[in-house]
Parts: sequence; C-alpha cells; structure tokens
Amino acid sequence: MTHTKTYIISGGGSGIGKAIAQKFDHSGHQVILVGRDLKKLEETFVSLSDRKHLIIQADITNKQEILACADEIKNLAIDGIIANAGVGGENNWGEKDRWDEIINTNLTGTYNFVNAFLPNLQLSQNETKHILLTSSVLARLGVVNYTAYCASKAGLLGLMRSWAMEFAPKNILVNAIAPGWVDTDMAQQGLQGIADGIGISKPEFFDIAMQSVPLKKMSQPQEIADLVSYLVKQSSITGQTIDINAGSVMNS
Repeated sequence: MTHTKTYIISGGGSGIGKAIAQKFDHSGHQVILVGRDLKKLEETFVSLSDRKHLIIQADITNKQEILACADEIKNLAIDGIIANAGVGGENNWGEKDRWDEIINTNLTGTYNFVNAFLPNLQLSQNETKHILLTSSVLARLGVVNYTAYCASKAGLLGLMRSWAMEFAPKNILVNAIAPGWVDTDMAQQGLQGIADGIGISKPEFFDIAMQSVPLKKMSQPQEIADLVSYLVKQSSITGQTIDINAGSVMNS
C-alpha cells in the first residue's frame, strides 16, 4: 500500500485516538501511535490493515522522554500532528488534588508533544501541514469539581490560536476540535463517577446529561475521526475551534 501521508497521534491506544488511526489507515496513510500504555497501542496496531505503522511508547508529561523518542525518528517527515492524549475526571483542592496530573497531561503534555515532533513536521514536502489539538466542550462550559479539566481544555484553545499565528508563515495550519459526549471508556468512567457522586445509577445520570444535548445522544469516536480527516485535507481553516457536540453548545 502506498502511504500518501504520515500522521503522528498521541493517545492512539484508545477512544478517539484509536478511531483516528483506523480512519487514516483505511485512507492509506501511515500512522505513528504514541502513548503510555504499550498494550493499548498494540491493540490499536493489530486493528489496522497495514503493518507499516509505528508505535512509540512515551509519556508526554516527561519532556526528556518525548524528546528522546523524537530523536529516534528525527529524519522521518510527518505531515500532521494530532495531539489527542488526555486524562479526565474530577480534582479537588487538598492532599489528593489531581490538578497537576490533569494540567500536566492535557495542557503541558500537548505542548511537549507538538514541540518535540515539530522538526519532523517541518521536513514534510506537502505545501500544507497540520497540527490538530483535541480540546473539549468543557473548554466552553463549567462543571463542578472539574476545574483542572475545564482549565486545561480551555488552555488548549489559547495554545492553538498562538501556534496558528506563529506557524502560519510555514504553511502549518493549527486547529482544535471540541467534542461533547463521545462514547469512549473515559466518558463511560466519567458518567459512572458523577453518578456515584450524586448517588444515582449511571443510566439515570446519562438521561440527566442528555437533557442538555439537543440530539439526545453521545457521538461515536468514528464521527470525530471523520471530522479530523476533513480538517487535515483542507488548506484555509486555521486558528479555529470546531465544535462537535450534538448541539449541547451552539456558538454564533
């Protein structure tokens, strides 16, 4: 199979990242899967039709580790960076506060990941190159006890806009997607955690959550992958956040 382009995807072992990898594989592209969990990366790898893809086990919160991994493929041209890795859940001020963990993964980790592989992106001979960040509908909404998650996902939008300005002279387009509820393991864990916190069942909380979603549904990971596939094909959209949330937030 001839690979038309090469994309590197963080968080490629599950959920949205896995769906993006499968979409690119189906389109004949090469993917490089990056993540902390080797087993999950391998599960994604075996789900792909082509065996010329690559796996990089690395923690994006560890700058030296991710730079070392980038150095191993320093001569490989990459046409797009998909910064998708992230963690969710609550955080609460106190001894077991998860603020640092969530901010360091979602925001600082994205900063590390993109900068580490930026030299590979600049090796691409394609006229237009892409960086895409996975933010969240919670970049636009507040949720009780989700201060770190909301702040980190909102921070990604500022990061995206700054990079869009900085990299435009190099024909690197930088955008973000802001998914709402997506049927992933992270979302299911989030549903369960909130349901447990308020003392109701997960199906009961799901019904409550869908009251603020006009289409009354969760998106499927494949739908997010379809949007990503479109964004990396176009050459005029940059500095934008594309909402895909079944109508839960409608921006003018």
